[in-house]
Amino acid sequence: MAKRPVQPSLVRNRIALAAIFSAVCFSVIAARLVDVMVLGAGVTGAITPVIVHPMRADLVDRNGVLIARDLPVSDVYASPKVFWDVSEAAHGLAEATGAEEGRLLAAFAPKRGYIPVQRGLSPDRREAVMRLGLPGLTFEDGYKRFYPSGRIVSHAVGQVDTDENGVSGLELGLEKHLKGSKDGAPVQLSLDMRVQYVLEHEMEEAQHAFNAKATAGLVLNVRTGEVLALASLPDYEPNARTLSPGDSIRNRMTQDVYELGSIFKIFAFTLAIEEKTVRLDELINVGKPLKLGNHYIHDFERLGPLIPAAMVFAESSNIGTAQIEMRSGPTKQKPFLKKLGLLDPLKTELPEMASPLYPRHWEEVEAATIAYGHGISVNPLSFAAAAASVVNGGTRVRPTFLKDEKVQDGERIISEETSRTMRQLMRLVVTDGTGSKADVPGYDVGGKTGTAEKAENGSYAHHLLISSFCGVFPISDPQYLVFIMLDEPHGNKSTGGFSTGGAVAAPSVGRVIAKIAPLLGVRRTDTVAAANP
Repeated sequence: MAKRPVQPSLVRNRIALAAIFSAVCFSVIAARLVDVMVLGAGVTGAITPVIVHPMRADLVDRNGVLIARDLPVSDVYASPKVFWDVSEAAHGLAEATGAEEGRLLAAFAPKRGYIPVQRGLSPDRREAVMRLGLPGLTFEDGYKRFYPSGRIVSHAVGQVDTDENGVSGLELGLEKHLKGSKDGAPVQLSLDMRVQYVLEHEMEEAQHAFNAKATAGLVLNVRTGEVLALASLPDYEPNARTLSPGDSIRNRMTQDVYELGSIFKIFAFTLAIEEKTVRLDELINVGKPLKLGNHYIHDFERLGPLIPAAMVFAESSNIGTAQIEMRSGPTKQKPFLKKLGLLDPLKTELPEMASPLYPRHWEEVEAATIAYGHGISVNPLSFAAAAASVVNGGTRVRPTFLKDEKVQDGERIISEETSRTMRQLMRLVVTDGTGSKADVPGYDVGGKTGTAEKAENGSYAHHLLISSFCGVFPISDPQYLVFIMLDEPHGNKSTGGFSTGGAVAAPSVGRVIAKIAPLLGVRRTDTVAAANP
C-alpha cells in the first residue's frame, strides 16, 4: 500500500513548535544563570561561602578556661534592583538581621548598587534571612570575636575591630601570637578567672558601698610576676560595639597615673633600712608639723610627740617618714626609685601603659613629699611591681600576662635582710596599725594603707581622695600581692564617715585574700603550725 505524502504545512508546524520549545528552555536556563551568577542564588540566597578573615587563636586563662574565641558569622549584602517590593524586603531583612529598617529602606529605594545589610550574622540569623526567600542576596562568611565572660576582665583582654584586628588590651599586645599561630593552639594567659571573679565582685561591692567614682585592682604573683587578675571599674561589654551609659574603656590600672599617698612609704622605709639610716626602735619626733621652706608637712591625726620608727610606718606618719627620707636625700632617693622601675614606663604585654610624672627639679622638699606619695604619679601596676620587688626577697619583678610559673631571675634591688625587715613592718601595719581591717586569720597578711588628696585647681582637695591598700600574703613567705584602689570614695556609717585607705580599701583586700587563698592552694599558717608542733 502506498504511503501518504506528508503535508508541507504539517512539517512547518512541527518545526515551529520545536523552535518555540528550544527558545523557552534556553530562556529558563539563561535566567537561572543570571540569577545565580549575577543576582546571587535566587530565592534561597545560598552561594558558595567565601572566607574573608583569618581566624585568631583562642585566649584561655591559666587553667584552660575560655576567655576569647572566634565564631563563624556571615555578612549579608543585597542587590535591591531585583526586589519585588523594596519596603517588604527592608522590613523582612531588618527583622531577621537586627539592622535598622529605616537605613535599609533608604539604601534600597534607588534600586541600584550592592548594599551591605548587616555584618556578623550568627548562623541562626543567617538561616532567618534565607527563609525570607528574597532574590539578590549574597553572604560572605567570616568570624566574629566572642568573649563568653562579657564584662569580666574586659580591660585586660581588650577588643578586636570588625576586621579581626586587635585594637586594645591583650588582643592588641599579643596580635602576632594570636594571628601568627599556624597550628591554632590557644594562647594561655597568666589570668585565673576564678580569682578575677572574686576581685571584681569585691571591687564592685566597695564601689557601691562607698559611692566611689571608680575602682581598680589586681592580684600579682610576687615571685613569677604573673598577673592573676586585673580589673578597672566602670568597665564595658566587649561583645558590643557601642558603650552603654556609664561604661568606660579606660584601664585605670595602666592608663592613668595617680599620686598614691602613704602607700609609697614602703619605698621610703626600704631605702632607709637598706642604707641603715634608721633603727626601727629609734624614737622619732612627730609632735608638730614639719616645716620645709615655706611648706608644712602634717599628719592625718596626732601621733606624738615621740614614737618608734616602726610605728611611724605602722601608723603612717607623714612627719616621721619625711624626716627619715631626708637622711637619704634626693641624690639617693631618685636612683633608688628608678631602680624599682617607678620612673620609667612599664613594659608588659598590655600596650596601654601611662608614663610616670615626677618633678624635674628634685630637691629636699620634693624628696620629703615623694616619701609619702605626693609629688609623684605612677600607674598602679607599676607600683604593684615595685612593691612585689621589695617583699619577694629583693629582686626586680616584671609583670607578665602570659602563663609562666618560673620564678623570675630579676636584678637584685635590696638585700634579703632588708626585704625580711620590710615584711615585718608590713605585718605590723595589719596587727597594730592602719591596716587592721585587712587581717585574715591564718594567712598572716601584711600591707600598707594609702590615702592621697587629689589635685584640684592647683591645690590639694581634702574631700577628693585616692584611697588604697596593698596586701601581701602570707607575709612570712610571700606568694601573692593584692591591691585595690578607690577613686573619690565617701565614708559611710560602717567607717564612721572616714574614707581613708584603711577604712574603705583594706577590708576589701582582706575579703579577696580570704576567698582566693584556698583557691590558690595557700595553706593557712595556723594549720601548718599545728601540723609541725
